[in-house]
Amino acid sequence: MSRVLILFAHPALEKSRVHRRLVQEVPPLAGVTFHDLYEAYPDFDVDIEREQKLLVEHDVFVFQFPFFWYSTPPLVKQWEDLVLEHGWAYGSQGTALRGKRVLSIITTGGREAAYQPDGYNRHTIRQLLAPVEQSARLCGIRVHPPWVVFGTHQMAVPEIERAAVRYRHLIAALHDDAIDFDAVDEAPVLNPVVEGLAEGGGA
Repeated sequence: MSRVLILFAHPALEKSRVHRRLVQEVPPLAGVTFHDLYEAYPDFDVDIEREQKLLVEHDVFVFQFPFFWYSTPPLVKQWEDLVLEHGWAYGSQGTALRGKRVLSIITTGGREAAYQPDGYNRHTIRQLLAPVEQSARLCGIRVHPPWVVFGTHQMAVPEIERAAVRYRHLIAALHDDAIDFDAVDEAPVLNPVVEGLAEGGGA
């Protein structure tokens, strides 16, 4: 089993229909830690020692956030700039995170068709996540495909409920090492795998 750290970042959670529902489904499993960055650091004064300790104590990191202007909310960038220090996370002596794993859980207002080379946004989600993924690779972290909840602006309550079920199954599967990432790491998104977990009742 893997220890999973959910690094959650939503600057306006009280206005969110989807993320508020998703986080209610964090499974109560030993080794799964939910860490709300905006709640912990409303003034962006990140506790570097605390964050580094959390990273060392976990095997899998999940960045969970709404897509903001094709990127992360600003606190995630602040967190990266401060926590992933040279000589600790990267560089010739920076080996603290080598061998760990990371993926992103993202919501977008636009539908999946908009995030294609011929779509409205002209790029895939994974292409737009390149800075986040490459930062992780520089630290020796293995990068998995993102799970994306597309089209949140138009989602009805039943769709949000289905997303919440899938979220719960995904976090449990990460904890249980129940996903064959060797088979899917080059995929654009993890969505088909997560749908299979929920439909099959696995994890």
